[in-house]
Amino acid sequence: MDFYEVLEKRRTCRDFSDREVSDEILKKVIDAAFTAPTNDHLRQLEFVVVRSRENIAKVIAPLAENMAAFKELVAEVDESEFIVVRGRESITKVIAPLAKNMAAFRKLVFEVDESGDKDKMAMFADALPKQQKMLMQSGLLILPFFRQKQSPLLKPVEQSSLNYFASAWCALENMLLAAANEGLGAAFHIPVSDEAGKIKEIVNAPEGYEFICLLTIGYPAENAHICKQKEIRTEDRIHRNVW
Repeated sequence: MDFYEVLEKRRTCRDFSDREVSDEILKKVIDAAFTAPTNDHLRQLEFVVVRSRENIAKVIAPLAENMAAFKELVAEVDESEFIVVRGRESITKVIAPLAKNMAAFRKLVFEVDESGDKDKMAMFADALPKQQKMLMQSGLLILPFFRQKQSPLLKPVEQSSLNYFASAWCALENMLLAAANEGLGAAFHIPVSDEAGKIKEIVNAPEGYEFICLLTIGYPAENAHICKQKEIRTEDRIHRNVW
């Protein structure tokens, strides 16, 4: 594909088929990460690759615990609409959708958010109930790690303290584009609360390394839902010399 076709094709996908991503294609996606610009030019990226839904369930156990709290938040919609899987239960219990009545859930999210942006809220209505399911459905989870050399990631001294973090996100974008070029869909979950620390312990990550997200890639399901991308007029976002 032409480069600009790949850019247009890249969209977040949260619904995957059972088709396995080969090691050959996986290597291409990870190879793409190492072509991104990196701070210090050292390319100190490491990747934990988790295959099989059972193994993924073990890694994302902290996410499942936090989703239980989310369930309490939205319980007023209908308690029966949400299935929360705790800890290390098998994939057969995990892949059930967290929300069945999307209309009611979407209504709740609209009430919570005051912006009234329909595109934004439609995205949340699709994304929030699938945070566990999307990470397990394809059977392939990637944790992109980077070495944080300066101040702690969550306590930067200045903007340049985030150089390593920024470099890792450049690498991730390359991976997303490479996946799109191979006909794959992708989605990622950024750790919240205490998820990052717990997951680093589970995968035995060495001291001084952080991961930016839980990335899943796979072949889109036949009926995969792709959220509408918000329409933007580029000309309106360009400011000449001053804003």
